[in-house]
Amino acid sequence: MERQIKLIWDFRGPDALKTAEHQEIHLKEFIQIERLPIEITGFEQINEFHSIAFMVVNDELMRKLRDVLKPHRGELYSEIV
Repeated sequence: MERQIKLIWDFRGPDALKTAEHQEIHLKEFIQIERLPIEITGFEQINEFHSIAFMVVNDELMRKLRDVLKPHRGELYSEIV
């Protein structure tokens, strides 16, 4: 199985959750426009003033999407079963 990377955008401040939620909408639009084989996106609240938006990509797409979308960071993704 190919390695998967979680590309992450961090948002901070009192509107962080709303901003992360909105960022996910843009990520889904990008995936649709570019016809990418990406199924996992999301957003989550880390605490009251820190939220993230993310998309999970395979290793092959990671560099291309990193350079185009400029996420703040990335980490290895493992689906918890």
